[in-house]
Amino acid sequence: MDVVLILLTLPVSVPLVLVIAGFLVAQGRPVFYSQQRVGQGGRHFRIWKFCTMVPQADARLREHLRKNPNAAREWRLTQKLRHDPRVFSLGAFLRKSSLDELPQLWNILCGQMSLVGPRPITMPELVEKYRSHAPSYMKCRPGLTGLWQVSGRNRLRYSQRVQLDVAYATEQNLWLDLHILWRTIGTVLRGTGC
Repeated sequence: MDVVLILLTLPVSVPLVLVIAGFLVAQGRPVFYSQQRVGQGGRHFRIWKFCTMVPQADARLREHLRKNPNAAREWRLTQKLRHDPRVFSLGAFLRKSSLDELPQLWNILCGQMSLVGPRPITMPELVEKYRSHAPSYMKCRPGLTGLWQVSGRNRLRYSQRVQLDVAYATEQNLWLDLHILWRTIGTVLRGTGC
């Protein structure tokens, strides 16, 4: 299903990738960002996204959290920030529209991810946040979308995200995947995908 759906969307996704890459290059930004993530069975893979952050983003985040206790609390709970100082303006649009994740179609074609599954996470997240739930996470391929993305996304605490990933791994079936894909369209169109 993953490969068929991706091939069907190529006439739209390929031009979008080229246009977004052109805008990033025109702004003097790197086009892609990659990071090691944990996949099915604990195998590591390199995830691809469009670059949405400024240079030295980690240092900027540390400084921002040091100066802003409310932001530090939000980060501890969700590992996300509503007003992220690392993200430049075009990057904010790409995140809000979820277009920053288009390069992950390559990860899906390579068999490292699926259209639907748990959100791809880093090894520190697996160890520190998932803990005893790590086997459930590693049971299936990470997804471009999933229960977390259509159930509140950044409004949820990280612990709720873990529970949704465990629920997905337990209930995984074709009808659930189709339901999540359908709900994802609404989430993206409403701009609640950041």
